[in-house]
Amino acid sequence: MRNHPTHHLDARAPLVLDTRDLPRGPGSMREVRRVVSAPKDLGLALIGVPVGADLSLDLTMQSVTEGVYVSGHVSGPVVGECGRCLRPIEDTVNVDIAELYAYTDSTTDETTEEDEVGRIDGDLIDLEPVVRDAIVLALPVNPVCDEDCRGLCPDCGVPWDDLPADHGHTVTDPRWAALSKLGSADAGQGNDRSGSTSPNGHTVTEN
Repeated sequence: MRNHPTHHLDARAPLVLDTRDLPRGPGSMREVRRVVSAPKDLGLALIGVPVGADLSLDLTMQSVTEGVYVSGHVSGPVVGECGRCLRPIEDTVNVDIAELYAYTDSTTDETTEEDEVGRIDGDLIDLEPVVRDAIVLALPVNPVCDEDCRGLCPDCGVPWDDLPADHGHTVTDPRWAALSKLGSADAGQGNDRSGSTSPNGHTVTEN
C-alpha cells in the first residue's frame, strides 16, 4: 500500500470540491457552477489574477473506475502592467482544465506519482494546483497594452505614444562637452587680454 502524505483540506475552501454527493458508479456526473475568490499568487511577475477576485467555475465531475474526472472552464479578471510602457493592463483569462483524481488504493493510485495524477483526499478534491497551473501557463510572460506599443523614451521615460512626433533629445558626447567648455573658457580669457582701458578712457590693445 502506498503511503500518502497527510493533507488537511477544508471543504469550505474556494477551490476544494466535495465528492460526497457524487455516486461512485462509473458514468455518474455532477455539474459544479460557482464563483469563488481567487487565492494569492495566481499569476506572474507582471500580470495575474488579483487576490480575492471572482473566479468563475463551470465544471463537471464524472465518476470513472479509478477516480473522479474533473473537466470544464475557469475564467477571471487579470491586472498587470505593460512590459514596454508600464501602463496598467486589465483583461480576462479563460482556461480549460481536465484532470483525473484517483481514489485511494486504486490501481492508478498504486502505479503513479502524485505529480502525475491528482488524488482524492478522503472525499475532497483540491483544484487549486491544476487551476493555478492552467492560468499561469495562459498568461504572457511579457504582457503588452497593445501589440504596437512603442514603449518609453529612453531619455525621459515618457511613453512614446504620449509624446509629439518630433520629440527628441540633444545628446552630446561627454568628451566633446568637456572640450566645448574648455574652448569657452579660453575665449573668455582671450577677450580679457585683447584690450584694457587707459586712465583717459581709451582702449589699449596688447600685441
